[in-house]
Amino acid sequence: MPSQENQERAKRSRRGRKALIALLVLVAVLVSTVAGFAWWLNRTIDTNVKRELVLPTQGPVDDAGSPVAVPPGAGVNVLIVGSDARPGESTARSDVIVLAHLPEDRSAVYLIHLPRDLYVAIPGRGRNKINASYAFGGAPLLIQTVQNLLGIKIDHVAKTDFEGFQAMTDAVGGVRVYAEEASNGTGNGGTVVIRQGWNDLNGEQALAFVRERYQLSEGDISRGRRQMAFIKALMTKAISKDTLTSPARILDLTDAATRNLVVDKGFTTGIMREYAFSLRDVRGRDIVFITAPFSGFGMDPTAGSIDIVDEIRMAELGEHIRNDTLDQWSDVTVTP
Repeated sequence: MPSQENQERAKRSRRGRKALIALLVLVAVLVSTVAGFAWWLNRTIDTNVKRELVLPTQGPVDDAGSPVAVPPGAGVNVLIVGSDARPGESTARSDVIVLAHLPEDRSAVYLIHLPRDLYVAIPGRGRNKINASYAFGGAPLLIQTVQNLLGIKIDHVAKTDFEGFQAMTDAVGGVRVYAEEASNGTGNGGTVVIRQGWNDLNGEQALAFVRERYQLSEGDISRGRRQMAFIKALMTKAISKDTLTSPARILDLTDAATRNLVVDKGFTTGIMREYAFSLRDVRGRDIVFITAPFSGFGMDPTAGSIDIVDEIRMAELGEHIRNDTLDQWSDVTVTP
């Protein structure tokens, strides 16, 4: 007959096996949950995102049409195009043109705003507003125009619309944005009042915020600064603890961000996930805004009111992008 000591040892052994089994079951449940969540995110992206052949086969060229050499290992350039096509409009306008540069060390995100009235050379179309390149030839011609303007290579392109901005704002529970100037816009719910200073905005209010330009002191330039402030607020909220610890918000944000998203064929879900993970340590202070250099305003008989490019500073900006040295660029937009 087993001794009392042996019986106690056997009981402890059984309890240990039960605890181990319970732990293994818990780990299996957690792993399957995480895997299931990741599968659902991937499925949402793959279902929503449309991929098109939008990247031009030719890289940047100079004014004479000769190829410009772009050194390897100079970070990643993603052109973000936002279209403000309202219901009933037959053609979309490229109202947001932002070049996102991700440095090799992923220590920051540089967002370069290209005002839509920049007067530039458009391949095969002469000189016109940079916005016209999108109207003439869609994303491929816009990409060629930006590449030639800065002497850089664009790696990926992402097109969305303003309705996507609205949906993303609601998905993260609203954003807090700083407005340099006050304005009164309109939304489905009536007048949207924007105060000078901080504003807590839902999706509809954010849409009115980024659309307004006629009430602002510098028109499209002021609107561009508003759009930058909004993008920073949205990115900051998206990487906040409140969002990252809420699976429901992550799912809603992923769905909203990709529902009307069009990217180039090579911008796979895996690459998107890789970029997102590599930027995991980026915070609001690491999101840097730059307005493409212009020297003033003018008029053109065909294009109308234009922003005159500062050719020297634009060339310097392109060099910093190519060499991955934007941390040395002094002309940045500081937003709260």
